[in-house]
Amino acid sequence: MRRSDKLERKFALFWQACGGSYLEPEYRFHPVRKWRFDFAETDKKVAFEIHGGIWIGGRHQTASGFMHDCEKYTAAAMLGWRIIHLTSQDITTPKIQELANWLHACGLG
Repeated sequence: MRRSDKLERKFALFWQACGGSYLEPEYRFHPVRKWRFDFAETDKKVAFEIHGGIWIGGRHQTASGFMHDCEKYTAAAMLGWRIIHLTSQDITTPKIQELANWLHACGLG
């Protein structure tokens, strides 16, 4: 199992425990490309990307992986998406609670 899969499950459990709104997992956001967000609040166009393996040279840390990510995130921004990037350090109850509160308080969730 990939480290990011474990982090995604951990994020989902913490999100639910913190009372966060429903998030669609593995949401395909682009009409043509097969790009997906790890989690998305589709009505409000807020996405969460969980980045695992940042210290072990995962795909996102290679030059080509970074370039592909830039292309994906630029296309997402052009479609009106807000993207929250999280690492293993961010998957804590206080941080997830802060994000759930932010989504609710700013009328996005």
